[in-house]
Amino acid sequence: MDCPLCQPETERVLWRDNRCRVIRVVDAHYQGYCRVIWHAHVAEMTDLTTAERAYLMRITLATEAAVRQVFAPAKINLASLGNMVPHLHWHVIARYTDDAHFPDPIWAAPRRTATAQPAVSDTQLAIALTEWIGQMDD
Repeated sequence: MDCPLCQPETERVLWRDNRCRVIRVVDAHYQGYCRVIWHAHVAEMTDLTTAERAYLMRITLATEAAVRQVFAPAKINLASLGNMVPHLHWHVIARYTDDAHFPDPIWAAPRRTATAQPAVSDTQLAIALTEWIGQMDD
């Protein structure tokens, strides 16, 4: 199988367990861009059990909360596409009204020159994420 999410070459892992992992996507224009990746190679949310779907959404929402906390964006975009890589994953993207694509998706043609986004360390984001995951378990 030639799946980049099953066989990653390099990743900035913020958190992981035996079911999924959260990585920070390296994108100079979108510092607050994370991906929540289900470990098993499945394509759709309905390939998971009800409990697995609920778990994945808890982790995705904890990721959203952590990104909001440390980046303070104007908006968060959540997307689960899988058209190019049919392996279940969620994009969690911090958006700002002056980013290059706003209000369009980051995959659209840019509307303007990108502006600087807040710098946040992986460690800082990982700590916030771990705390939010703990809160979501309550």
